[in-house]
Amino acid sequence: MSNFESQVIPALGKGRRKSLSLDQSSLVTFSPMFADRPLPLVCTPSMPGVNLIEWAGQNRALIESKLDQHATLLFRGFNVPDIHAFNQCVDAISGGALEYLFRASPRTQITKKLNVYSSTDYPSAEKIFPHNEHSYSPVFPLHLYFYCDQPSATGGETPFGDTRLLLERIDPQVRDELIRKRVLYVRNYGDGMGLPWQTVFQTEDRAEVEAYCARIGITPEWKPGNRLRTRQQGPAVVRHPRTGDTVWFNHATFFNALTLPESIRDSLLAEFEPQDLPQNTYFGDGSPIPEDYIRHLQQLYREVMVEFPWQRGDVVVLDNIFTIHARNGYSGPRKILTAMAIPLKSTDVAIG
Repeated sequence: MSNFESQVIPALGKGRRKSLSLDQSSLVTFSPMFADRPLPLVCTPSMPGVNLIEWAGQNRALIESKLDQHATLLFRGFNVPDIHAFNQCVDAISGGALEYLFRASPRTQITKKLNVYSSTDYPSAEKIFPHNEHSYSPVFPLHLYFYCDQPSATGGETPFGDTRLLLERIDPQVRDELIRKRVLYVRNYGDGMGLPWQTVFQTEDRAEVEAYCARIGITPEWKPGNRLRTRQQGPAVVRHPRTGDTVWFNHATFFNALTLPESIRDSLLAEFEPQDLPQNTYFGDGSPIPEDYIRHLQQLYREVMVEFPWQRGDVVVLDNIFTIHARNGYSGPRKILTAMAIPLKSTDVAIG
């Protein structure tokens, strides 16, 4: 039996099976979820028995072309019963999941054998602001995956937005100044807030931290009490490696102190100087980004988002350069898993 034929093997009668040789286009159906937005593009099986792992492995070029156009693909209605099947989807489409390094949010690795993690472990009532995964980092994933193992009772959506649409709406003065000056990311670890450096870098060894930072262009500064501060510059925009599109891609808004909930921000600033916060952003020369710039960007990020309720077994693969994602508050148990794939260096795609 060919790989293609094995993608659909419906049962006939008492245990009898018959292989069906079908045109690839007849196995699945693609349709936009929203008439006025390109994302997400929904892919559903056209008939019972379509094996997503097999089909995806045979159609990687088609999936890439759909991502180039629509940024986010939602696979819905396939039989993806557990974390192992989800991990196989990542293998089939992207060649394997990456370890979560240089962390910025608390996550739990589901099993030591797989690079599949819980989505951010923040309190259920909190929203998470829109962002591109790891756009603050000198190394980031091109593909980001989500898998719905258990949808929440209420809320818990993962909104998505197109960074190309976002860039079109940014005030030219804000856009051009951030492109010209770049973004400086300052992070502090071990000060009682945020993640400790041992979690962020997944090591207890200072020398390993210093070696990692040297490899990818981060400046470490050890502070008293085994605490750490890091600084690194990043671009405001990048050029997509496949399409050549110029895309807004940074954490200037997400990491800025003004994006924290007001009560948390006021509490932190009562105790820490701005440069000592768990994370903050500046222009690349170290000067503050004006508040009206950040407020303008916050509003645009929110405006470009769309959302939908999760269904159990949903698999989302998104182009992490083209897609920002967020999280709504929720009630009841919720289990959304995530994985990252295809590492890129920001220096290879940076503009300016």
